[in-house]
Amino acid sequence: MEPIIETRDLTRRFGKLTAVDTLNISVQPGEIFGLVGPDGAGKTTTLRLLCGLIDPTSGSAHVAGFDVSKQSQSLKDQIGYMAQRFGLYSDLTVDENMTFYADLFGIVGEERERLKAQLMHMTRMEPFGARQAGRLSGGMKQKLALMCTLLHKPRILFLDEPTNGVDPVSRRDFWTILYQLLKEGITIFMATAYLDEAERCNRVGLMHKGKLIRCATPEALKQEAGQDTLEGVFIQTIRQLEGLAAFGAEHSRPGGTA
Repeated sequence: MEPIIETRDLTRRFGKLTAVDTLNISVQPGEIFGLVGPDGAGKTTTLRLLCGLIDPTSGSAHVAGFDVSKQSQSLKDQIGYMAQRFGLYSDLTVDENMTFYADLFGIVGEERERLKAQLMHMTRMEPFGARQAGRLSGGMKQKLALMCTLLHKPRILFLDEPTNGVDPVSRRDFWTILYQLLKEGITIFMATAYLDEAERCNRVGLMHKGKLIRCATPEALKQEAGQDTLEGVFIQTIRQLEGLAAFGAEHSRPGGTA
């Protein structure tokens, strides 16, 4: 099966800073892929590159068969992107926000009302349609953002730390929704700093300082590292990398031993 997301030596620099460094990832249709790493690892930049929002400095990326740097307009019909920050209109109600975004996608009439009702039911937001978005809890805001992202029925869903700052119950509800979307055939590519969430993904890529340092299923990563959790895998891997870096720095000094 052809990958639905594929990068080859994807690189993005901002001046002297290399935010994404020769990234190679392949994601299959219907997969949930988790990109894991601390703040500044390059996760958000990677998502923005894959969505065609910024151009790579070098390398390439293809999403849903489109070159992200040359066919970004065609790509937008195939993807949904949910950014870290709540980007909806706080003074509009839940229903009004959904209507506004449906109009942007050209979804009108009976189809718009059907999709809105379907999404409201799936997220259990039906009792809150008349509430202003600014008065929603953090978890409800994320649900609303997800609903607006799904209105045009994308094939691929890009999520940038979607449960950051959300309470545990809302996080559980959000993942229930994601699994339902997977059953419907939507591919999900998400960035997260929560390693317990990464355990729920089909495959996980660990990022550190712009580089993909490990990539496999959660179970394979734990087995290879001899760890019980992904947190243990990540800590072990970072310590090994930092140890090698320190070793290299020490032996590059004048008088260092080879």
